[in-house]
Amino acid sequence: MKLINKLAAEFVGTLWLVLGGCGSAVFAAKFGDTGLGIGFAGVALAFGLTVLTGAYSLGHISGGHFNPAVSFGLWAGKRFSASELVPYIIAQVLGAISGAGILFVIASGKAGFAVDATKAGAFATNGFGDFSPGGYSLLACLIVEVVLTFFFLIIILGSTHKRAPQGFAPIAIGLGLTLIHLISIPVTNTSVNPARSTGVAIFTGTAQIGQLWLFWLAPIVGALLAGFFYTWLVEDDKD
Repeated sequence: MKLINKLAAEFVGTLWLVLGGCGSAVFAAKFGDTGLGIGFAGVALAFGLTVLTGAYSLGHISGGHFNPAVSFGLWAGKRFSASELVPYIIAQVLGAISGAGILFVIASGKAGFAVDATKAGAFATNGFGDFSPGGYSLLACLIVEVVLTFFFLIIILGSTHKRAPQGFAPIAIGLGLTLIHLISIPVTNTSVNPARSTGVAIFTGTAQIGQLWLFWLAPIVGALLAGFFYTWLVEDDKD
């Protein structure tokens, strides 16, 4: 497969992740005063479904990363070429920004719409301290992002291993991401994906952009640890 095709798939897949996951948070988590919102559980499921459907439809083209942390983790796990790492990340970030831009245009179609950049989780952004949905500290948010990204990559590396049941990896990965969101939406609004965090922050405010460093650093560290650990875990598997 040509690199340009892989990058196009990563762009579209990451756009879909932001459109589906962040879109559910922006439009459907709470629907006015009707009580009909999907809540945390619905948003968590939406993120899982975007990855599941994206992996099945685009995974055979690009590998279905849709996330810079996943690309780093697969590289550390010796499943991905270093030469494609930077192009993949660029495509993912551009896809996330495009997805967030579409959401912003749609949201702007409602009279009186405005992003309250002083509010935690505004426009589905991630944050710590005052910008954490539950008011969690920087240390707590750092730990949750590192640990949950670590396990996300363990799920990815394990379910795509040659000895794993074939054809079911996207289901495990999608359900894994759903569980991750169920755990951490109250803490950081759940990132585990630097591109997803960047896309929505750009349309929100300088405060959210100023906290992006954590949502690049922590997921990438967690992913690298998982990649190196899983490589060691299966190093005796020569078949």
